[in-house]
Amino acid sequence: MIPARYIFTFFASAGLAILYGLKVNLSVAIVAMVNHTGLAETTHDDGSHGQANVTYACPAQGPSNSTNTSEQDGPFLWNEPTQGLILGAYFWGYILTQMLGGWLAEKHSAKWVFWTSVIVNAVLTLITPWAANVHFGLVIAVRFVEGLGAGISLPAMHVLLSKWAPPTEKGRISSFTYAGMSLGTVISLPFSGVLAGKLGWAWVFYIQGIMSLVWCVLWIFLVFDSPLTHKFINPVEKQFLIDSMNLKAVPADGVKKQKVPVPWLDVLKSMPFWAIAVAHTCGNWGWYMFLVELPTYMKQILRFDIAENASLSALPYLAMWVFSIILSSIMDKLRKDGIIDQTAARKICTGISSLLPAICLVAVSFSGCNRPAAVALMTVGVMFVSGMYCGHLTNHVDIAPNYAGTLMALTNTVATVPGFIVPIFVGELTHGNQSHERWQIIFWVTAVIYIVQLVFYTIFASGEEQPWNKKYTKDGDSVEAGEFLGH
Repeated sequence: MIPARYIFTFFASAGLAILYGLKVNLSVAIVAMVNHTGLAETTHDDGSHGQANVTYACPAQGPSNSTNTSEQDGPFLWNEPTQGLILGAYFWGYILTQMLGGWLAEKHSAKWVFWTSVIVNAVLTLITPWAANVHFGLVIAVRFVEGLGAGISLPAMHVLLSKWAPPTEKGRISSFTYAGMSLGTVISLPFSGVLAGKLGWAWVFYIQGIMSLVWCVLWIFLVFDSPLTHKFINPVEKQFLIDSMNLKAVPADGVKKQKVPVPWLDVLKSMPFWAIAVAHTCGNWGWYMFLVELPTYMKQILRFDIAENASLSALPYLAMWVFSIILSSIMDKLRKDGIIDQTAARKICTGISSLLPAICLVAVSFSGCNRPAAVALMTVGVMFVSGMYCGHLTNHVDIAPNYAGTLMALTNTVATVPGFIVPIFVGELTHGNQSHERWQIIFWVTAVIYIVQLVFYTIFASGEEQPWNKKYTKDGDSVEAGEFLGH
C-alpha cells in the first residue's frame, strides 16, 4: 500500500505543475499569437524607432531556422510593451491574494484553498482564446484573475506540508512537491510549442485547461488536510506522523478554543525572516526572468522556431527537476548523518541557487550566437536555481512551523513584485531593439540581483525554530496559527 504522505506529495507536486504549466503556456503561445512581420512593418512605417521592431541578432541556421517568419505569424499586432503587460498581468493579481490564501488555509481548509486555485486557473485558461479574439485588454483581465486564483496556492501548500512532511523527510517531500513547478514548465513549454505548431495557438489553452480539470476531480477524493482527517490512511503511518509532527486531535467535546495570534512585531524584527524575504524576492527576479522571458530570447535572438523554441526552453527545467530531487536527498542524508545542520543546509542550497545561475547568466551574455553554448549555459543556470526548493523556499517551516502559511504569504507577496516588473523591464529595454547588447544588460542586472540574494541570506538566515514561534501556545505545544489550540 502506498503511504498516504507520498500520495499527497504526488498530487501536490502535480497541482503545482498544473499551475506553473498554465502560467508559462502563454509565454510560448504568445510567440505564435503575435504577427511579427506586420508588427515590424508597422513600426518601420511609423518611424517610431527608425528600425524594424524585430531585429534578429543571429543569422538563420539550417532549414528549421530559415523558415519565413510570416509562416509562424499570428493574428495580433501586440508590440513588446503590450506583450509585457499581458505577460505581467498574472502577477498583478498574484500579489494581492497571498495573505488571503495564508489566512484561509490556516483557518479553514488548505486542501480546498489549493483546489480552488487550480480550478480557477483551469477554467480561465479555457476562455483565453475567446478573450484574445475580443481585445488584448480582456486577455490582461483574464490573466489578472488567474493570478488572483494562483496567489492562494503556495501559502496553502505550506500549510499542507506542515501536516504531511515529517522532520526526517521534510527536505525530500518539500523539494519533490515544489519541484512540480519546474516539472510543469518542463511539460508545458514543449507541449505548448507542439500544440501551437501543429494545431494552432488556441489549442494550447483548450487542451491544457481540460487536462487540468481531471486533476481537480482526483484531488477531491484522494487528498486530505492532514493525517488526522484522512479516511483511508494506514494506522501505523498515521501514528508515525502524529508522533513525529506532534499533531493534535480535535477535542472530544468539539469546543473551539482561542485562536493563536500571529506575533507580528516579533516577525518583523526577525532577521531570519527578512533573510527569507530578501532571498525569495531576489530569487524570483531570476526565476521569472528564466520562466517568462526565456522563450522570447530563444525566438528573437537565437532564432529558433516555435517547436524548437519550446523544446529547448523546456530543457533547463527538466534538468532543474532532476537536480532538485538529487540535491534534496543529499542534504537530507548529510543532516541525518550529523555532517551539517539545518542552517548550513539551507544556506548551501540557497548559495547554489544564486551564485551559480549568476555565473551562467554572465557567461550567456558573452556567448553571442553560439547556440549550443547559450542553451547549455541556460540549462545549467536554471538547473541550479532548483536549490531554492530545499533552501529559502522551505525555510519558513523551519523557523516558525506554526505560522508557515502566513510567512509564505508575506514573503511571496513581496517576491511577486519581480513577476510584473520583469516583463515590463524586458519589454521596454528591447522595444524596437532585439539585440545582444540589450539582452546583455538584462542578464547582468539579473546576475547582480542574484549576488545580493547570496550575500544577505548567507549572513542572516537560520534553519532553527525561532522563540516567537511558540509565544502564544499552551505549554510550548506546536499548533497551527489561525487554528484552534488543541487541534
